[in-house]
Amino acid sequence: MLDSQSLDRYLAKFPNLSIGLVGDLFLDKYLELDQSLTEISIETGLEAFQVVRTRCYPGAGGTVLNNLQALRVGKLSAISVIGDDGEGYELTRELGFRGVDTSGVIVRTDRMTPTYTKPMLSQSGGEPRELNRIDTKNRTPQSTEIDQLVIEKLREAAPRLDALIVADQVTERNRGVITDAVREELSRLGATHPNLLIFVDSRSHLGLFRNCTTKPNRAELDVALGWVGDPTPGNSPGLVLDAAREVSHRSGRPIFTTLGPDGILWSDGSHSVHIPGIVVEGPIDIVGAGDSTTAGIVAALCAGATPEQAAAVGCLVASITIQQIDVTGTASPEQVKDRLESARWSRTIGEIPSL
Repeated sequence: MLDSQSLDRYLAKFPNLSIGLVGDLFLDKYLELDQSLTEISIETGLEAFQVVRTRCYPGAGGTVLNNLQALRVGKLSAISVIGDDGEGYELTRELGFRGVDTSGVIVRTDRMTPTYTKPMLSQSGGEPRELNRIDTKNRTPQSTEIDQLVIEKLREAAPRLDALIVADQVTERNRGVITDAVREELSRLGATHPNLLIFVDSRSHLGLFRNCTTKPNRAELDVALGWVGDPTPGNSPGLVLDAAREVSHRSGRPIFTTLGPDGILWSDGSHSVHIPGIVVEGPIDIVGAGDSTTAGIVAALCAGATPEQAAAVGCLVASITIQQIDVTGTASPEQVKDRLESARWSRTIGEIPSL
């Protein structure tokens, strides 16, 4: 499937790749609170938590870019829409630190920068406790004017990219960057640029994409096909295969279905391959695992890997990042090579037929 010599060959090509990302960029903002400094507000009588440190990271599609940068992909660029606000400043600054070209990021006074604010309260003798998260998201549809600006950026970028990753994070339709109009343009680009890998990660709208390679998890397959109740793809390996084939047929491109610890199922509608996962021991944190998988798969495909090999690289990267607790982790090429040498692959899913 994937040997060390092949992996070395693909990793060596990463610095020569140009990968773009279009879609939702969030700011992940951590507020570190010192419990010993907590005061009582004179005005309200409530506890007033005291911030002693802030940490900011690019989130949503930014997590994919984080992972691509850690894998030493040479040229990274982003197309998105953010607010003309402090959170937008922090987000573009953090992307700049990672070498991401943000000239395609559209700054608007009529939009907010999506932000997950995460207060972390210190506890004596224990790990910090995360308090209620505070979410900032746009609650109104994106305007047709902004849609057109995004489409223009896409048309400019497509000819110079090896791959375009689509980060469709926002659940509400047309509230994020990937609106119906932008999705239609991606379908057109997929048809007119057949050698450009357009790789879609969509929480709620996967079934609407055409001429794009897709990467759902089991639950997102349910949503893509409108399958509800029992059984669903998430409950039956055979149904996972049926659903993956159907989504691939509709999109006209292959599909990589992530199966958690069971690995990845690749299908092009007529042929299917199951790539087992990697056994990971000890505490894990799966936040961002899908994004790290995306980075591994896309970079490997652009470097010439087969779909099966690329899926294996995605599993290797994710097996490293999930061991990084309380942070959306990344993996370096050296870590990926070491993990391949020590990896214990999980069993294949014997119940899935015709693999």
